[in-house]
Amino acid sequence: MTSLSPEARDLPLTTIDGAETSLHAYDDKALLIVNVASRCGLSPQYEALEKLQETYGERGFTVLGFPSNQFLQELGSEDAIKEYCSTTWGVTFPMFERIRVNGKSAHPLYQELKKTADADGKAGRVQWNFEKFLVTPGGDVHRFRPRTVPDDPEVIAAIEAALPSDA
Repeated sequence: MTSLSPEARDLPLTTIDGAETSLHAYDDKALLIVNVASRCGLSPQYEALEKLQETYGERGFTVLGFPSNQFLQELGSEDAIKEYCSTTWGVTFPMFERIRVNGKSAHPLYQELKKTADADGKAGRVQWNFEKFLVTPGGDVHRFRPRTVPDDPEVIAAIEAALPSDA
């Protein structure tokens, strides 16, 4: 497990609506950062991501969706992505502008996140759409590969461990 540097929280991010922000807007929250794509076979994961948002949102958790056309499966505009996510999956969690997750022009946030190894000890490139990075309020990063569904017991356990108790 690695930690997200304090500098990474300062990196500029642009919401899907064009507003400038950073991860500081989500200080003290557990974040599930996911590179998403609308025309991917894994797109049904949106439903489970939204369910996590509904289940844990009031306890200090949020999903952050980062559309990427890196794997040639994302719609052509932020407006089209926003409409697809809200009408098809009922997405209420924050979404951001399209970014690149691999290569020289990868978004700096993803350059940081990719330093984290997965359960098999492998760091580096994002393998596909719907790769998940759980960032705890303390900055620890857990990595889950694309085929690990959002409601996998391992993901749920990591989210619950990152949140204050429900008592």
